[in-house]
Amino acid sequence: MSQIQLEIQLVAIATAIACAIPGVFLVLRRMAFISDAISHTVLLGIVIAYFFTQNLASPWLVGGAALTGIGTVFLVQILQKTNLVREDAAIGLVFPCLFSIAVILISVFFRNVHLDLDAVLVGKIALAPLPARRLDVFGYTLGPKILVWMIGLALANALLAYLFFKELQISSFDPAFGRALGFAPFWIQLGLVSSVSTTAVAAFDAVGSILVVAFMTVPPATAYLLTDRLWKMIFLAVGIATLCAVGGYWLAHWLDASISGCMATASGFFFGLTILFAPKKGWITSWRKSRSSRKKVQVTLLVIHLVQHENTDREREENHMDSLHKHLKWPEQEIIDITSRSISRGFVNLESGILKLTSKGRKYAMDSAQLGEKILG
Repeated sequence: MSQIQLEIQLVAIATAIACAIPGVFLVLRRMAFISDAISHTVLLGIVIAYFFTQNLASPWLVGGAALTGIGTVFLVQILQKTNLVREDAAIGLVFPCLFSIAVILISVFFRNVHLDLDAVLVGKIALAPLPARRLDVFGYTLGPKILVWMIGLALANALLAYLFFKELQISSFDPAFGRALGFAPFWIQLGLVSSVSTTAVAAFDAVGSILVVAFMTVPPATAYLLTDRLWKMIFLAVGIATLCAVGGYWLAHWLDASISGCMATASGFFFGLTILFAPKKGWITSWRKSRSSRKKVQVTLLVIHLVQHENTDREREENHMDSLHKHLKWPEQEIIDITSRSISRGFVNLESGILKLTSKGRKYAMDSAQLGEKILG
C-alpha cells in the first residue's frame, strides 16, 4: 500500500469519525434528514462568500458555509413552529430552495470559476494527498490539510460529546424532562447543529455531500439496531464508519469507481447486513422469534385439545395422530412437527397412535387454560 493510498484512507476515516459522532444524536432526535439539508445548503454560503471575496482559498468561504448551515436549521424551525408543516416537510421545503439558488448563482455568475457541481456531490478525496493540498509548518509537512482539519474536528466532536453527554442524552430521549431539570434544549440543539454544520463544511471539499450524509446517518442508524446503550452506540457508530471508509476505498480501488460513492455503498451494505441479522432487532431474528412464538402457541393448543378429550368416549378419535389434522385444522406435516416438539418437552407420549398427556403436560395445559381465562375475564 502506497503513502497516497494510506493518506486517502486516513482522510476518509477521520471524516467518518467526525461525522458519526454528532450523527448519533441526529438519529436519536429523528433529525437525520437535517444532515442532508446542511450538506447541500452550505453550497449557497460558499457561493455568497466567493461573490464578495473572489478567492476560492479564502477562509470566509468556510465561515459563510457554516453560517448557511446554521441558518438552514433556523429556517426549518421557523416553518415548524408555524404548526402548518411538520419538521420533515419543513426540511424538504428549505434545502431544495437554498441549494437550487446556489446552483442558479453558479450557472449565471460563476461559469468560469472552479465551483464544480459534480465535486459538490462526490468530493475530491483522491486529490487530498497532492502537494498543493498539504499543510507545511516551519518547513515540516504535517500531511494533507483536510486530514489535519478532520482529525481536529473528530477530536472536538468527541470532546463535546464527552463534556455534554448527560445533556445530550436527556434532551435526545426526553426533552420535557430535560427542561424540568433546567437544561436549555434550544442551546443544546444549536450546539449540536453547529457541530454538524461545521463538520459538514469541513468535509464538503474532500468527500462531497453524498458521503457526509452517509457517514452522519448510516453508521449511527446501524449502531442503533445493535445496542440500546448510548455510549455503546457512539463507539459502534465510530467503528462501523471506519469499516465503511476502509472497505469503501478498497471497493473503489477494485472497481475503479468513485471513492465516495463506494464508501456510501459500503455503508448501505453494512446497514443491510445489520437490519437482517441484528441480534435483537434484525428481520431474521424477529422472524425466528415470531416463528418460535407461533410454535409455542401451537404446542399449548395441542395439549389443551388433548386434555379436553382425555378419558372421554371420543378420546381415540380426537387424540389420534391420524385424525388430529381434521380437528385442529392444521396441515399434517405441522401436526407431526408440533407433536415432536410436545414429546421432546415431555408433555405427551405416543401410545398406539394416540397422544397421551404426561403429568407435566396435564399441568401445563391446566395452567395455560387458567391463564387464558384470566386474560379474557
